[in-house]
Amino acid sequence: MTKSVTVKDLKERLNLELICGEEGLERPISTSDLSRPGLELTGFFSYYPEDRVQLFGMTEISFSEGMSSDECLKRFRQMCTDRTPAFVVSRHLEAPKELIQAATEAKIPVLRSKLKTTRLSVYVTNYLESQLAPVISMHGVLVDIYGLGVLIMGSSGVGKSETALELVKRGHRLVADDNVEIRQEDELTLIGQSPAIIEHLLEIRGLGIINVMTLFGAGAVRSSKKLTIVVHLENWDPDKHYDRVGLDEEKIRIFDMDVPKITVPVRPGRNLAVIIEVAAMNFRLKNMGYNAAERFTQDLNNLIGQNSSMTD
Repeated sequence: MTKSVTVKDLKERLNLELICGEEGLERPISTSDLSRPGLELTGFFSYYPEDRVQLFGMTEISFSEGMSSDECLKRFRQMCTDRTPAFVVSRHLEAPKELIQAATEAKIPVLRSKLKTTRLSVYVTNYLESQLAPVISMHGVLVDIYGLGVLIMGSSGVGKSETALELVKRGHRLVADDNVEIRQEDELTLIGQSPAIIEHLLEIRGLGIINVMTLFGAGAVRSSKKLTIVVHLENWDPDKHYDRVGLDEEKIRIFDMDVPKITVPVRPGRNLAVIIEVAAMNFRLKNMGYNAAERFTQDLNNLIGQNSSMTD
């Protein structure tokens, strides 16, 4: 699922000034890439990215001022296609009258910002990437534990929400319960958040729906979090072999990314909140270069080697 963005959304989000083309504010924006039409101003349109927001900075405006009015109008009319979302002028520069004329004829908005071109480009790109990123919904609970986005998954009734409640009581922050919307912002980043209708809410069987922010304060929740690790809760199976050392590394594929996964068996008496909390701390420690399981295995092998040499 991909969210849609209109020129009106972009205008309101970045507080852009509308110069002309109000009729085109509902034009869709389908890509987060921007275009700075320098080559197009010279007449080269072979690779014109017409579906991108066209950004004009000092360079483009200065170049157009050196063109004749007729030639300038011709170039701008060529830029105005059915797929062109909008023109955005940075640094509060004056938009060329030819651009305004061509955009008005094509009913394409011309917007203006006070920001410098580079900074404006970053803001526009970041906003469009966040809105146009592909999104999937996953059943689970997302919690911010020591700065890590931990997605707790498992079958219905296994205790995900109750575990999240205990984690919140221990000072961690709830992001989403039951339905987690995950979007891929780039090749290395997955961001999880809650649907608006259930934001800050937890469903506890026997108790009902509670508002975590109302009960525990604003510090107990956050709106979104980068997904770092997945913890899968499953009912204890006595016939299944569970990793007791920590050398096995599981992965779960979300979009085209492999996310580290830990499987935790559930049975009466196990404090799942503490286990998940320690799992998050241990994951951070591994990223810092220390792996307790590998260190133990290495020490054990060294001890076996020493004993073998003594026996010989």
